[in-house]
Amino acid sequence: MSKEISLGRYYPAHSFLHDTDPRVKTILYAVYLVAIFIINQPITIGVLAGVIILQLIMAKITPSILWSTVKPMLPLALFIFVINIFTIRQGDVLFSWKIITITGYGIEKAAIMAVRLVFLIISTSVLLTLTTTPVKMSDALEKLFAPLQVIKVPVHEMAMMMSIALRFIPTLAAETEKIMKAQQSRGADYDAGNFINKVKGYITVLIPLFVSSFRRADELAVAMDARCYRGGNGRTKLNPLKLTLRDVLCGIMFTLLAVLIVLIDFSLR
Repeated sequence: MSKEISLGRYYPAHSFLHDTDPRVKTILYAVYLVAIFIINQPITIGVLAGVIILQLIMAKITPSILWSTVKPMLPLALFIFVINIFTIRQGDVLFSWKIITITGYGIEKAAIMAVRLVFLIISTSVLLTLTTTPVKMSDALEKLFAPLQVIKVPVHEMAMMMSIALRFIPTLAAETEKIMKAQQSRGADYDAGNFINKVKGYITVLIPLFVSSFRRADELAVAMDARCYRGGNGRTKLNPLKLTLRDVLCGIMFTLLAVLIVLIDFSLR
């Protein structure tokens, strides 16, 4: 299971997006996050899909890595699709039975909502987690939010916490897999019985996982204390971030693409 989860896992490769400054990628992620939730026309969604495919090619993300990124979120996307079909009642009615009403407009909007979630996960992975190491991501967030230090916001500590949280996603996934295999070797069956029994069965996984998570957190705190970690005051970087002309041009190009997509979407409404 841990090998199937790519969220929070860095995918080592030598590509255009891997070599791009993480500050630029973080800003681009915010731009595309806004664009994903603004557009609602099928044409602009198709154009945005083309841009995301271009980013996948530039990042050299293989289809297997992409599938492992999207697969865990497909049940949630399907749930969002079904919920929106039954709750959106505007438009021409295609099917009606008692309290259930399905319209063409509802299907279109439900599909858009599900696609938005998939685009969000892919953009997060391509622009952040798969192409950026946790250390570089932490440095980028610290640099971008540095002005908040004027109002006494602990920027360094917040960036450190976010990078550690992302780093431990695959670690906790591997720990969950190990616990489940250990419980199954003792006779546990997570697929038998009704929904309630399955939920009760997973309690035997959650309790050891929580204990292991707290133990790992304590070990990490002791390790950081042993290395005299005292926050961001006076700290220097072994590999400081350097913004190049190529990074600036990359940010401008993809930002203009996002703005153009949003403008096209507004013109089609």
